[in-house]
Amino acid sequence: MTSSIGSYRTAPLDADPLDPGILSIALVSEHASPLAALGGVDAGGQNVHVACLAGALADRGHRVTVYTRRDATGLPDRVPLREGVEVHHVPAGPPEQLPKDELLPHMSEFSRYLTRIWRTRSPDVVHSHFWMSGLASLRAARALGLPLLHTYHALGTVKRRHQQLADTSPPQRIAYEIDVGLGCDRVIATCRDEVVELGRMGIPAGRTSIVPCGVDTDRFTPRGPVAPRGSHPHRLLQCGRLVPRKGAAVSIEGLTLLPGAELVVVGGPPADRIDEDPEVRRLRALARAAGVADRVTFTGGVPSEEVPPWLRSADVVVCPADYEPFGIVPLEAMACGRPVVASAVGGQLDTIADPGTGRLVPPRDPGALARAVAALLADPAAREACGTAGRRRVLSRYGWGQVAAATEAAYCAILDAESAATGAG
Repeated sequence: MTSSIGSYRTAPLDADPLDPGILSIALVSEHASPLAALGGVDAGGQNVHVACLAGALADRGHRVTVYTRRDATGLPDRVPLREGVEVHHVPAGPPEQLPKDELLPHMSEFSRYLTRIWRTRSPDVVHSHFWMSGLASLRAARALGLPLLHTYHALGTVKRRHQQLADTSPPQRIAYEIDVGLGCDRVIATCRDEVVELGRMGIPAGRTSIVPCGVDTDRFTPRGPVAPRGSHPHRLLQCGRLVPRKGAAVSIEGLTLLPGAELVVVGGPPADRIDEDPEVRRLRALARAAGVADRVTFTGGVPSEEVPPWLRSADVVVCPADYEPFGIVPLEAMACGRPVVASAVGGQLDTIADPGTGRLVPPRDPGALARAVAALLADPAAREACGTAGRRRVLSRYGWGQVAAATEAAYCAILDAESAATGAG
């Protein structure tokens, strides 16, 4: 079900295993609910990934339950997300929103709840997302003998290396991540860079399959509504969570070298609370000091249906993160036919083909970002070619149907191996 590429294994994106029958699949995502509004500090790509993967697996005929922590009073125990997908709210800790870095003390309770629920009606396969979900799922899966696959979405070693003293992760994170990687049946990594990092942690490449994140190619398209443009000749757009590592400060500094261009930053708290946000205040101060405040706009968080129109309105989409475990926004921009200029880190090394679909530049380098953007702004034909190639690349590799098929292949490989080991046909 998997093929060998170099020293690690990757599940083929055109995988279509023999009919595995209808599987009961448990996706565990302790802090990233598929029901959450996007754009907050802890609500971003993982929420989208879990929601879309669940839907695409249901499209393949499976029954999917997403287990996520109850973070508000009054939430129903179970919420139908769509046909074949149900969200199950797990009582673990107080029913209120908590920063994800404060959730570790509640994972034992989360795990006990999973064990109790699954003892009554066990899933065929468990797929945990993020390290704390992996920790809770590993304890339950070991107790009940269930197959477990894990996707990290981000690694503590990378976060610590880049954020150093600003890293708010629990000190046990990296040790627990190693426990999960060695204790689960298979790690589903999202890019090659992650496999290398896991190897440094002592998790063998042979325990890992690569399945990238995906994008909804029916919603993110070159054609459709376009957000209004202002009076500036060119628009750069950055989209995603408003946290320092996403590099909006780099975009603002780069804007000083791009006269005639505006920068629109989409994401963060709702527009009616945008002025209260510490990161927005910091970035606005940087823009004033740089003399570009009149060319920088913060929209705040927007509903998911408004993201494609904003992307379509851009001449270039910039993704200048300090580090990026995978990066959904480049795929969404490419699906909308827009060129991307991104930092050469993490998953962006896999998704962006330089120079075919955009440009890769060193992280934390406003000058390099500005030079790459300026070259594209000066060449409309190159922008159009990048946009066309980007759409083609997304359709060939990153549709959710392809990602779900590859994920299913990884599930079936584990189930087949267990059947062979037990002699169960």
